Amino acid sequence: MDMHPGQLSISPAAVRELVADQFPQWRDLPVVAVPSQGTVNAIVRIGDRLTARFPLEPREPEAVRRWLEDEAAAAAELAGRTRFATPEPVAIGAPGAGFPLPWAVQTWVPGTDAVHADPGASVPFARDLAEFVRELRSVPTRGRAFTGGGMGGRIADHAEWMATSLDASRGLLDVPLMRGLWAEMIDLPRGPEPDVMNHSDLIPGNVLVADGRLSGVLDVGGFRAADPALDLVGAWHLLEEAPRRAFRESLGCGDPEWARGRAWAFVQAMGAAWYYRESNPGMSAWAQRTLRRIAADGRGDAA
Repeated sequence: MDMHPGQLSISPAAVRELVADQFPQWRDLPVVAVPSQGTVNAIVRIGDRLTARFPLEPREPEAVRRWLEDEAAAAAELAGRTRFATPEPVAIGAPGAGFPLPWAVQTWVPGTDAVHADPGASVPFARDLAEFVRELRSVPTRGRAFTGGGMGGRIADHAEWMATSLDASRGLLDVPLMRGLWAEMIDLPRGPEPDVMNHSDLIPGNVLVADGRLSGVLDVGGFRAADPALDLVGAWHLLEEAPRRAFRESLGCGDPEWARGRAWAFVQAMGAAWYYRESNPGMSAWAQRTLRRIAADGRGDAA
C-alpha cells in the first residue's frame, strides 16, 4: 500500500540508466535498493560509498530541486561538526529514465538503524545522543530562527493537525487518554530561550547504532534553527526510562524545556501512528511505542 497519493517509484534499472546518463564516472558501480521505513525518499546504494535518494511524493520539479539544494546546504553545514558520522552531499541529478523529479546523491553512512538495533535500554547510547544534540546546538545560528512549517515553533500551532489525528486514531489508541495528554501540552509556552540548531527528526530510522552506541545520524537535511526542545524528541522515540533520565541529565534540561520536548514527540508520534497504520506499519509501531512512553512519563517534568 502506498504511503502517499500518486506515490512515485523507481527501479534499479532506471537508476542505472540515470547514473550512466548523468554521472558516467559511476556507471560501472552496482546499484542496490535499500529497504527502509522512510516516508520521503526511496533509497538506493550506488557502490560502496554513495547513496541516491529519490523523492516519493509528486511535486513540481523546480520546487523539488530547491528543496534538494536546501537539504544539501544543510548537510554540508553539518559535515564535520560532530564526531558522529552524517551523510555529505555529492550531487543533484535531473529527471529522466521515466522518473519525473530531481534526485540527490550523498555519501553512504554504514550502520544499523535504531529500528533494527534498538538502543532503548542503553545509557551509553543516551549519553552519546546528548553529545550529538550538544554538538548541533554549538553550531552558530548566524541569526537564523524558526520561520514556520513543521515542528519547532509554537506547539499550539499544531492544534488542527492534532484534532485530525485524535479523531483518526479511534480503534488504534486510547483516544481519551491521548486527548488528556494533549490538553496538558497545547498551551505550553515557548519560553525565552533563543532558537538553536536542531537535527529536527531524531526518529529510530534516522539513527545508527553499533554495539549499543550511537554511530551515525541520517537525514540531516532538516538541520535548522528551532526550539531548543525539538531534538529532545529522541528521549521518547529512542529511550526507555533510565536512559531517558541520563539523556536529560547530560543536557541539563530544565522542566519547561523537557515538557516541550515531550510535547514535540507527542505531536510527531500522534501523526505517524494513524497516518502510516496500513501503509508503513513499522513507522506506526514505533510511534505507538513513543506514545506509551509519553503516557507513562507523567507530565514530563520529573527527572
